[in-house]
This record gives sequence, structure tokens and C-alpha cells, in this order.
Amino acid sequence: MSDPLYKKPLLRLAADAAGAGRLEEPHATGTVRNPACGDSITIDLALEDDRITGIAFETKACVLVQASASILGADATGLNRDEIACLRDAVVKMLTNDGNPPPAPFNTYHHFDGVCGHKSRHRCVLLPLEAVLAAFDQRK
Repeated sequence: MSDPLYKKPLLRLAADAAGAGRLEEPHATGTVRNPACGDSITIDLALEDDRITGIAFETKACVLVQASASILGADATGLNRDEIACLRDAVVKMLTNDGNPPPAPFNTYHHFDGVCGHKSRHRCVLLPLEAVLAAFDQRK
């Protein structure tokens, strides 16, 4: 596939689906929808001292949402709400401004460089981050 939106590394991330599923007893759950395209994601968090100790997600969404969620599923453990918000800001900056990805372990977001010129698809990349923030805000 030569479409820059759907490069092989993004397809692999989506297929790996790190964190796919639901947590049995989450401490927090966030669901976010993109009304423009119908994508939706629900993220469950297990929390201890306001830090993520477990994360799982369920998507009805495009490959971009799935790949972004997989990055979080693999690497968000240990982060708190403020760190997720900073990560979201770094991804927004990457997509809209300078193209530089967030620092490791989230530098995997560089695979979304083909999305930079497609503003309508930025929300797809950001949806999982927004769902994590919503989960923190709606915790039980």
C-alpha cells in the first residue's frame, strides 16, 4: 500500500493491537467518538496512586485510531494524567507544526508523519489519547 496514511508500520501497530480488549474491573473508563467519521474507542484504565497500572481498549475505528491505541497499550503504563496530556500536546505539535515525534518510548508516533498534511485525520490519531484523558476525568 503506497498511501502515506496507511504505511506498513501503522498497519503492523494496528495488527499488533497491544492492549486490545477490556479490563475486568477498571478503575476508570473513557469513551470518545469522532462524529465526522464514526470512529469510537473505549479505554479502560487500572490506576494506582493516579498512575496507569493497566490499560485496555476496544475500538470501532480506522487503522489510524487502532495504531495510536496500540502505542498507548504498549507504553502508557506508569503514566499519570498530566503526562498523558503532555503526550497529547506533543502529538498535536508533531501533526500540526514541526513533525518531530514525542520522545521515546512514544517516538513510534513518527509513523503518523503521512497524516500531517491531512488535518481531518489528526483526530483519528488523537482519539485514543482523548479517551485516556476522559477516563482519568471520569474515574470511579
